Amino acid sequence: MDILVLKCGGSIMDRLSGDFFQSLKELIRNGIQPVIVHGGGPAINSMLALYNMPPKFKDGLRVTCERTMQIVETVLSGQTNRKLVGMLDKTGLKAIGLNGSDGKCLQAEYINRQELGYVGKVTSVRKETILVWLKEGFIPVITPVASGADGARLNVNADYAAAAIARELGADRCVFVTDVEGIIIEGSVVQETTPGEIETHISSGNIYGGMIPKVQSAMDLLSEGIGKVMIVSGKKAFYSKGKWNGTIIAAKEGIKK
Repeated sequence: MDILVLKCGGSIMDRLSGDFFQSLKELIRNGIQPVIVHGGGPAINSMLALYNMPPKFKDGLRVTCERTMQIVETVLSGQTNRKLVGMLDKTGLKAIGLNGSDGKCLQAEYINRQELGYVGKVTSVRKETILVWLKEGFIPVITPVASGADGARLNVNADYAAAAIARELGADRCVFVTDVEGIIIEGSVVQETTPGEIETHISSGNIYGGMIPKVQSAMDLLSEGIGKVMIVSGKKAFYSKGKWNGTIIAAKEGIKK
């Protein structure tokens, strides 16, 4: 079974186009099974604001007290996940929503409970929980919420949750669904690149602004053992007629295609 893991950020979810969903259909027709891991940062921040709880971050991770964790899980599983599953259903795709903690699909350990609270790093993925739905023809749509050893729910960075799932499932690549077509240098999308080339572009100023955290997150996944990462747009087709549209970032030269 050829599996593709897509990480869909909360900020792009409301702007996913019909062409994006057509790409998913074409992947399936070509024997590639998608798995989607999603975030929900904007929706979580909106809910926190209703409770007068300013969001706090440390080293890019959301500081998550017990009350914040309740809100995170409620928003991700009860709002964002439902919305994305509904969008897939409306386009004729079979989808099933899964909280990452369901059946201990994602298990995690605290990163630093004193400083970050209920924030975890994935230690294991129960891939059978995902594979059973793939075999039935469903697209699993998974929240980055994990089970801790003490039974607590832990908030996991969606990028790293996607990487852990991709690694455990033996996925060919992990795809970042964003609001841009890929890495753009001098007005053109770069089809293939490596971390070394990206660092050079950052140093020269060709990669700047909001693209820097996107490529850094992608390179982080390579360091987690993923061979290829893609940055694609959720506003257009990212896979059409057997061809990928976006930027492939490969851990090593020679494995970009």
